[in-house]
Amino acid sequence: MTTSALEPRAARRCHNMLNSLHSTSYFAPETGKELGDLGITHPRAVNFAVRAAALGPVGAGAVTATFYNYKYDLVARHVPAVWAIASPQDVLAARARAVDAALRRLLGEEAVTSPEMAEAAHLALQATEACSRSARPLYSAHADLPVPEETHLAYFHATTLLREHRGDGHLAVLMSEGLDGLEAVVTHTATGKGMTPKWVCSTRGWTREDWDAASDRLRERGLLDDTGDLTPAGVALRERIESETDRLDRAPYEHLGAERVARLTELATGFTRAAVAAGAFPQDLLGKS
Repeated sequence: MTTSALEPRAARRCHNMLNSLHSTSYFAPETGKELGDLGITHPRAVNFAVRAAALGPVGAGAVTATFYNYKYDLVARHVPAVWAIASPQDVLAARARAVDAALRRLLGEEAVTSPEMAEAAHLALQATEACSRSARPLYSAHADLPVPEETHLAYFHATTLLREHRGDGHLAVLMSEGLDGLEAVVTHTATGKGMTPKWVCSTRGWTREDWDAASDRLRERGLLDDTGDLTPAGVALRERIESETDRLDRAPYEHLGAERVARLTELATGFTRAAVAAGAFPQDLLGKS
């Protein structure tokens, strides 16, 4: 039940903190270990498996479509072959074990079992009650999964739902603005908040030539200048994208109301800061170069 109106960017701030903790799972060595025990050892195969497993044993086309900014050729080298190594159900169980171990390492046992963690899980799960399945394949697939009993895993589950709910809507906005997957990443990197070209190319399968070609297309549209920075039109585009994504993702946070969103943001910020301080992310992950 909504208690008062949200500030314009309150939902985005909350999501950013929730998503940051969720994202630690993609860099946690525990994920690689658990998937390696199943026989999935290539880092890209690990990434595709853990995020796509909720969809079932899908092929490269479905993964490329729902992930959006990965090169199809890279996806096809690992999917659907990865499902011959381990079933989606086994991958989901391995991911749960990895998340359990990683959160205990990054946050500490006291935080994992704390009343604050239980409160955050309760609030985040409440927010998911207002999520919509329509045209949101990754969210909807994860929403079919049961909520874990342990509170820190329930919190991670809720962050996954909220991440994919916003993400699915975000992709619709990118398409409406005429940005393909790589162009979207190039413009995000140009804001200084996205991954560096090095990380994009190494994890998404693009080459530097692909990156430069996408940059040239954006320059032709007047969105990027000769130095790789956003032009005023490019800045306006990114602001429009985020604002429209906010609009499509407002329901979960309006469902909570301003006070509970503020409290969830406070709790999520504390957990995320602790994880970052514990070295959850590579130091060279974000930036323009």
